[in-house]
Amino acid sequence: MDLTLGHSPDPDDAFMFWALAKDRIDTRGYRFEHILQDIQTLNERALRGELHITAISIHAYAYVLDKYALLPAGSSMGDDYGPMVITRRDSKLSLDELAGVRIAIPGTMTTAYLALRLFLGKDFQYEVVPFDEIISKVLDGSFEAGLIIHEGQLTYEKEGCRLLLDTGRWWKKETGLPLPLGGNAIRKDLGTARMSEINEVLTASIRHGLEHREEALQYALDYARNMDTRLADEFVGMYVNDYTLDYGDDGREAVRLLLTLGADAGIIPPVEKLEFVA
Repeated sequence: MDLTLGHSPDPDDAFMFWALAKDRIDTRGYRFEHILQDIQTLNERALRGELHITAISIHAYAYVLDKYALLPAGSSMGDDYGPMVITRRDSKLSLDELAGVRIAIPGTMTTAYLALRLFLGKDFQYEVVPFDEIISKVLDGSFEAGLIIHEGQLTYEKEGCRLLLDTGRWWKKETGLPLPLGGNAIRKDLGTARMSEINEVLTASIRHGLEHREEALQYALDYARNMDTRLADEFVGMYVNDYTLDYGDDGREAVRLLLTLGADAGIIPPVEKLEFVA
């Protein structure tokens, strides 16, 4: 059976799906077409139910409950770290002033945006900017602050910025839980048995990468923008770990809490029931 698999062109996703892309595991007869797009685009495609399996922001999952279930495998959890708000190193902007400036964000359905909304407790001025352009837009003065994801979390200081807020650190302090940033969603029309089988295949790919870290990392380096091997390894270690093999009880509770708080704040629709593939 042919399946479309959407994921971001980033080193952590590349690491997760190296074994799958290079035929290193038994795919149980499934053939995967890898579709690499930024997370905002994948979120939008999920709204239309276009892909069989897709990386998705946990924020965006609130809008596709009718079409997709969450796979236990493939989550990105920020355990005391997460999307960051940065400003120029020479900027006098303080965290208390953040709600009063226009902020570059990577997408309105990203978990980064939801976390910042929850932190500020109100809406704020923003403009959607491609995630890999946010730091440069802050540096050239187009924005006073930017909400950064992916490798920017490790490179912002070197590029001339300073940290105002780490949303994952704030979330951990407030809740004691990791911040659930993204996951893999699967179309429910595939049926229960197939969803479970596909989850086992994806879990095997992630596990194979973790067990053959050096090979998987070499593959992931092709997707590591502005990162050397050391930084890429650090980034992969942040987002491909035990949580990626399975959310676990803490991860599932974190997803429920994030979406409940988002709904209580009127940011997302109420989420009555989360569906994780068994």
